[in-house]
Parts: sequence; C-alpha cells; structure tokens
Amino acid sequence: MPVFNLTELRAGLPRGQRLIGLDPGSKLIGVALSDVLLMLASPYGSIKRGKLRANAAEVATIARKEGAGGLVVGLPLGMDGSFGPAAQAAKDWAMAMGEATGLPVALWDERLSSSAVNRAMIEADMTRAKRAAAVDAAAAAYTLQAALDATAPRRDD
Repeated sequence: MPVFNLTELRAGLPRGQRLIGLDPGSKLIGVALSDVLLMLASPYGSIKRGKLRANAAEVATIARKEGAGGLVVGLPLGMDGSFGPAAQAAKDWAMAMGEATGLPVALWDERLSSSAVNRAMIEADMTRAKRAAAVDAAAAAYTLQAALDATAPRRDD
C-alpha cells in the first residue's frame, strides 16, 4: 500500500471516521486516536512490538472498534530534517502495516515528540514508572495532534 500525503488521506476519509496515530518504538508501539471531527488526538494505549502480522491484527481490531479509516505513523527524521536509516525503517514498517491492515497510511515528522512528552510529564511531577507506562501513547497523540493541526482546513472568517 502506498504512503499517502496526509492532506489527501484526511480529505479522502469518509465523514465521521477517525485516524489512528502510531509511534513505533523498539519495544512498544504507542497508539493514539483522533476524534471524529479530526480536531483532537488522545492517547489510546500501547501495543507490545512483535511480529508485524500480530501487531497489524491488533491495529485493525482497534480501527474496526473505533471507526478509524487511516493511520498516521511517526517518522523519525534527523534533527536537521534528514531522512536517515531510522526514517527509512519507519517508512518501510508503515507501508507494511498499511498493507497488512488494509488501511491507508501517512507519515508525519515526530522529531522530539517523546522528549516533549517526557518533559511535560516531569513538569507534571509524574513518577518515572508512571511516565514509562504512558509516554508511548502520549508521544503518538503528540505526533497525531501536530499532524491534525497542520492539515486542518482553514476557515476564512
């Protein structure tokens, strides 16, 4: 399945369908979910990273249960915006996830999402254990929210 431009993916979604944000880490995949108006992203949970087929089945189950019609996968670009090995791996994984779930996929720059989320959780005085349990889903929501904000239709008031 090809990787879509997020604006096109968003425009092609049937009314009322949500987007799932995925932040694939080495051990966990953070999962976030948009609202039906595609305005707000919320942490949904995390999936233990394993074989693609099993992870795709879990994502497809979430998509069916929550009425999601597409995936937004975090793209770990270099700090200078370069497309390195980690970004290539994320792109390959996203394409395979889209193929396995049958859902259209778009990539979104996720530089510093985990750092920003960790910093906010530290400022909120969360313990290290609570941060570890919540950071993956929160990072997915942070990335999905940035994508929603950047592609929101502009209203001329």
